[in-house]
Amino acid sequence: MGLEQFLIDYPWLLLLLGLWTLPWKGVALWKAARNTHKWWFIALLVINTLAVLEIIYIFIFSRRQKEQL
Repeated sequence: MGLEQFLIDYPWLLLLLGLWTLPWKGVALWKAARNTHKWWFIALLVINTLAVLEIIYIFIFSRRQKEQL
């Protein structure tokens, strides 16, 4: 079974993956822009990892560092 046939047999899977990825990508891009992480923003925008990279960014790298007095 090739990829074409798989997508013909299960078109709902592509929709499901899109619905899973879109909110994660939106939140990650918003946080990267707000934190002025330009390179993260570009990477998150271009690379599609089915939300794995986005989840890692949101929970690990997007945390703002507290300003020191």
